[in-house]
Order: sequence, then C-alpha cells, then structure tokens
Amino acid sequence: MLSDRGLVSNFLYRSPLAALRRLPKAKKKERRRFVEKDGGCNVVNSNIGEPGRYLDDIFTTVVDLGWREVLLIFSCMFVLNWFVFGFLYWITAFAHGDVTYGSTTTSGDLCFTYVDSFTTAFLFSVETQVTIGYGSRAVGDSCPAGMFVFILHNVLGLITSTWLLGMVFVKIAQGGRRAETLLFSKNAVVCLRKEKLCLMLRVGNLRHSHIFEARVRALLLKPRLTKEGEEVVVDQTEINVVHSGTDRLFVVAPVTIYHEIDQKSPLYDLSPEELAKSELELVVMFIGIVESTARLTYFMSSYTTDEILWGHRFMECVSAKPGSYTVDYTHFQETFPTPTPACSAREYEEKLDEQGQRRVVRFEDEVRSRNAMPQAAATGNAS
Repeated sequence: MLSDRGLVSNFLYRSPLAALRRLPKAKKKERRRFVEKDGGCNVVNSNIGEPGRYLDDIFTTVVDLGWREVLLIFSCMFVLNWFVFGFLYWITAFAHGDVTYGSTTTSGDLCFTYVDSFTTAFLFSVETQVTIGYGSRAVGDSCPAGMFVFILHNVLGLITSTWLLGMVFVKIAQGGRRAETLLFSKNAVVCLRKEKLCLMLRVGNLRHSHIFEARVRALLLKPRLTKEGEEVVVDQTEINVVHSGTDRLFVVAPVTIYHEIDQKSPLYDLSPEELAKSELELVVMFIGIVESTARLTYFMSSYTTDEILWGHRFMECVSAKPGSYTVDYTHFQETFPTPTPACSAREYEEKLDEQGQRRVVRFEDEVRSRNAMPQAAATGNAS
C-alpha cells in the first residue's frame, strides 16, 4: 500500500511551515465581520421607514433590550402605576368630601379611610397593588366610585405585573444563555482527513448536562458578482459540515466537525495564498436541546480567513484515565502543524489521479514483464 506522501509529489506536499513562509506578507488590517466571535451580528439598520413596527411587537422589543433598560422599564412601570392610581384615589376622595371633613372619622360615608392627602393616597395605591394590607387604609362600602377605582386598579395592576414578570422570565430563560458554556474553537484548520482536504473546527460543552439533537450549520459569506453584473455584497452559501459522517453531534466531550473540500465545495479551487487574500467569512451556528430545561439553545460564531490555519490540526484534549475520561480544556484551542498539500483541493486531486495512473501503468508493465519471462524461458528450452 502506497502512503499519501508517495502519491503526491514533493512540489505539492510541502510542510505547513514552509507553505506559511511562502504566503504573501500583506499588511495587517482589520477584517470586516458579518458575525462577531461572540455571536453578535455586526449589522446596523438605517433609514427604517416604519419604526412603529417595533411598537406593534412591544414584548419582543423590550426583551431584546439590555438588562439596564429592562430594569429601568420594570421600575418605571410600577412607579407610574402607583402614581396614577394614587392620583385617582386622591381625586375620588376629594370629590367625595373625605379630604374636607377628614378621613379618620368613623362616618360610614367615607370612600377611603385614612386617605386625606395625596401622600396617603399614594401609599394606599402601593399597599393595594402589592397586597401589603397594613390594616388602616381601606375602601368604604358606601362609595361606588371608590370601589370602581379599586377594582380597576387591581385588574390593571395584575395585568402589568404579569406582563413585566413574564418579560423578565423570558429574558432570563433565553436559549442563548446556555451558550455561555458552549465553546467554538477560536481558529479553524485545513488539513487532510481520509485522504481529502478538510476544513475543521471544534465545539465543546463545559457543563455535564447533555445537549440533545445537537447539530451545526455553516454558511460561507463572500461578495459575488453575478453574470448579469449584479453585485451581491454578502452572498450566503451553505456548506455541509459533519462529524463521523453525520450532522447530529453527541457533545459530551469536545467534538471536531469538518467540511470535506470536494468538487461541490466553494473552497475547491482555493489555494492557501488565494484563501489568505479572499474576503471569505465562515459563519457557524450550533443548535440543540438542553437536557435540564428541554429548551432550544443556540450559539453563533465566525471565522475570517486570518483565523483559518492551513496545514494545522487540533491538539487532542481527551485522555483515558482508569475508570473515566478526562477533558483538558487547556488544549481545546491548541493546534499543531501537520503535513498538508500547499495547493487547492482541485490541484491535489489532479496530482493524486496523475500519480495513481502512473503507478497503475508501472504496475501493469511489471506484471507483463514478469509474465513474459517464463514464456521466453519456455521458448528457449523448446528450441
């Protein structure tokens, strides 16, 4: 059996370090990213014609805000509710005459007992909504207006509390929070696997709880000019990424997923030099179901061409110990150089085919020559 090195000429099978030395030394500049490393999208929407659309879906709009804004809205809604109904309680008491002859009287005609100023009305509003019930302030049974305001306050207060608490719960339980303990490798690598050039990256789970139905999607973003002359600034091409032949992952230990650079791949014609000069961006998305909550979780990251290492392989970070396996996350991000063809996948496969055909021809010639030797000897003996 011939080794891979025997099938590829020395011109193609260079060491990764030598290939890196031959790469053009371009000036370091910050690459534009469509997706940040932490999953945030580097997109700014401008000139929105109908900003009222955000108010039509106010719940999602508020949930998308930061925690500082959410807590400010949470506090302001409660305080505003207390002030509004405190004012209504005071107006009702004033119109009924409670403020005039004092609300501390034992008269049964009072709307509210011990409510004879705006301050006491505000305190009564707070006690009513949060159901403190100190026992001194109460609604009279002979004042329909007071009872109506009291009922309205309870109904609207309950709706406000439900909406605000639901908003905070949804924000706390967002699927992206679980992604804080999910990791993508900071670099992707290109090396050989199963005699094919493959683009590889690594994903890890820091928690002991499992992620079911986990899978990774990958998009290749790049500018493109169509045959009709249309300039597409961000053209999206989905590429197939698998682990051991399947797109479903069992993420108990770090898993290396790969994209085979074959004839269907948009990377098929790119050499290391061309890849370094291109404006490609690889966006990866992890999706799965959290075992402990049965909720969907997701995480995104991206790799620019500066973060794709040609001729490297990931360091193994899983080791077998007596009775268990150990994951050392100090090696999770580490890579090491490995012999890799410093050419495009197309050139590599063409060279493989060429070398393979030459081997087949030489083998056939050897077989024919070996078969011809006994025949020549038999002919000589016969003569």
